[in-house]
Amino acid sequence: QVQLVESGGGLVQPGGSLRLSCAASGFSLSSYAMSWYRQAPGKERELVASIASAGRYTNYAGSVKGRFTISRDNAKNTVYLQMNSLKIEDTAVYYCKAWGPTEYWGQGTQVTVSS
Repeated sequence: QVQLVESGGGLVQPGGSLRLSCAASGFSLSSYAMSWYRQAPGKERELVASIASAGRYTNYAGSVKGRFTISRDNAKNTVYLQMNSLKIEDTAVYYCKAWGPTEYWGQGTQVTVSS
């Protein structure tokens, strides 16, 4: 069964850190570029970060640049999003997406930044 499963979300205080993981099963991530998106209540889903299939190229939304880092381990079939210096406005459901020969989405993981 083809699926992407996100994990690592939770409740964190402002200024804290979380690392999200996105594990693929049923297909190999190595042929896919990967992205993290997020969707806050009442807002549209927005692109947070992307990484090329071999991991050489990355790009970030301006709102997270310098705080978030996307990475991948193709041997583990997993993509990560390291989130540092979290802000209240980072609160959202975070989704990973694989895009290439076809497109797959994960089910999302909740990140809540609150004091």
